[in-house]
Amino acid sequence: MKRTKLLYLEIADSIRKKILEGVYPINSMIPTETELEEEYSVSKITIRKAVELLVIDGYLEKRSGKGTKVISNRLFNNLSKARSFSSILESKGHLLKKEILSIEKIEIEEANKELYSLFGSEAFKLTRLYFLDDHPYIYFQHFLPALGNEKQLERLEKQSLYKWLASYGKQVTQFEDSFKVVEVSEEEKKILQTEKSHVLKRIRRAIDNENSVIELSFALYDTEKYPYIIDYEV
Repeated sequence: MKRTKLLYLEIADSIRKKILEGVYPINSMIPTETELEEEYSVSKITIRKAVELLVIDGYLEKRSGKGTKVISNRLFNNLSKARSFSSILESKGHLLKKEILSIEKIEIEEANKELYSLFGSEAFKLTRLYFLDDHPYIYFQHFLPALGNEKQLERLEKQSLYKWLASYGKQVTQFEDSFKVVEVSEEEKKILQTEKSHVLKRIRRAIDNENSVIELSFALYDTEKYPYIIDYEV
């Protein structure tokens, strides 16, 4: 095999090609690790990395004690896996910093039907401001399950919100994002340091494997400073 990139990536591409061509049909089991080691003349760890990549990409499913099953043969299987906007900004050389403005445990009245249906009678409200190259850029309000205590949420200055949720067994499996242009209040203008009357608003619902919403967030983006980009890997 001609070495043009990392070996496990070459092997993943080869297995993916066989899936797309029907050599390994949907619902069939691919060869065992030992068989793939012999076929590609590589180590077990290289095969495992290649297979794991295809699992992440949604082509394969590992079944304990049963082997690895083909579950998709779509060419653009990765279209559901968009890079995070923050990683796009950082890859373009921008500095993105976040600051926690407030953390509070709130009581939710039944009259607030949306929040009450998602979190019950109490939730955490986390308010954050993201700075792009030291300029206020995104104003966030997150509503989260009341897990742990407010002090533990302070580590989100440095830790990912979704890693924090995962530490309580809340694994995000799906995002539902909606966007609209909204008028901003004088207070929001002051926070974002903008004179714009309207900004982009993103409403996000993060959903776990039990189809429960584990985060509801509202984000205001000052797209005058930088446009919102969605970058899909194909």
